[in-house]
Amino acid sequence: MITLYNIIYALTEVEIPDNQMMITEAVIDSRKAIPGSVFIALPGERSDGHDFVKNAFENGAILALIQKDLGSGFRILDLRGINSGQEISIPQAPFCIRVDDSLKSLQDIARYWRQKLSARVIAITGSVGKSSTKELTTEVLSRKFHTYKNPGNYNNEIGLPLTILNLGQGYERLILEMGFYYPGEISFLCGIAKPDVGIVTNIGTVHAERAGSQEAIANGKAELVEALNPSPDGIAILNFDDPFVKAMASKTRASILFYGLDSGADVWADEIQGQGLKGIRFRIHYHDESMVLEVPMLGRHSVQTILRASAAGIAEGMTMHEVAEALMASNTQLRLVAVQTKSGALILDDTYNATPESTVAALDLLDELKGQKIAVLGDMLELGQYEQAGHEVVGRRAAEVVNHLIAVGPRGQTIAETAKLRGLPPTAVTWVADALQAAEVLKYNLKAGDVVLIKGSHSLRMDRISPILEEAA
Repeated sequence: MITLYNIIYALTEVEIPDNQMMITEAVIDSRKAIPGSVFIALPGERSDGHDFVKNAFENGAILALIQKDLGSGFRILDLRGINSGQEISIPQAPFCIRVDDSLKSLQDIARYWRQKLSARVIAITGSVGKSSTKELTTEVLSRKFHTYKNPGNYNNEIGLPLTILNLGQGYERLILEMGFYYPGEISFLCGIAKPDVGIVTNIGTVHAERAGSQEAIANGKAELVEALNPSPDGIAILNFDDPFVKAMASKTRASILFYGLDSGADVWADEIQGQGLKGIRFRIHYHDESMVLEVPMLGRHSVQTILRASAAGIAEGMTMHEVAEALMASNTQLRLVAVQTKSGALILDDTYNATPESTVAALDLLDELKGQKIAVLGDMLELGQYEQAGHEVVGRRAAEVVNHLIAVGPRGQTIAETAKLRGLPPTAVTWVADALQAAEVLKYNLKAGDVVLIKGSHSLRMDRISPILEEAA
């Protein structure tokens, strides 16, 4: 557990005597402050954390990291301009630590604390499948090691250092998801986290609007493997089936562990059978070992997630038997949720977000199921130059799978028109402007045996559809 001593030293290199004030947690939301926590006041577009320091103290925080004047009523320890030769007088808690930049100070403290931790760090990036890989890798490694992961979407320049600060000395493995929005971001995050193992899932078209091309996205993701230590300490786990990821082997000094569906990979799978809502069955191979597994994860595309987690376990010294036990007992699921309506229809709610790759994978799962198949597919955002082609790919696959298509949003028109060009009858295609209109179309038309897939970018709020349909008679 990090202490006040550690925080002061990380910011100033000044050693304060005889002060082991323990910090229970680091938070940026004053409502989440608990007794003994440190509150980092960050200025923001919508709200300013400095306005909530008092609330954080009322909830039990003993420290607040600030970069602005708060006025009277607060005890302040000003660390601006302090150097290693000066003495520091510690105020009575709760008090504020004044710095030039509270976000940079958060990152500096996390960078220092990471160097004090003995846990090995496994970092994950890629266009699709980061979160499910993080969850399943955590389950696999937890079978043998005391393991921690970054919660929710704590995968950026704020969330990642918060995760590291909240990690205690007793943990043996730390699983960190790393997001990518601009060149240099992953390199910066690696400078804080110092990963020992890097997993790259795939290179899709998501974020192309910002990054510009798949090549630019690949270069950004490759920053992870470039940051790894040389072999044997550093290990890069790379997708053998994705040419962009496979090529990253030339950009790292780390050991390479390939995974995929090709027997040329180190960890690979074949004999894959989708079993609908029961999960998947396949044979996994590593060197001369192989075994048949049944894992309760939905869709054939889940095999890639399983292979990544398996490779992570192997990289960390687990046996195939240990990995297999963890996989078969897994509670991890993709963000897709299956719910039954009052009418007896089955809803596959996969509305967290959408890319062409993940939407086609969801349609592949729909294809495995029995019943009248309906897909509600919405706009996919941030595709940049791939916007038209990405929606056309989804439209083509939808035409092969569904009995009825409901396309949502302006870009959804491309999905609808492509599906009709590919043979889906015009009477089986409906276009609506938003999610609530889609719910109205379906609300009174669902019957027992129907299977409805709902998927679209998060900003369309398509998560509102399933609750309405669940109540449909």
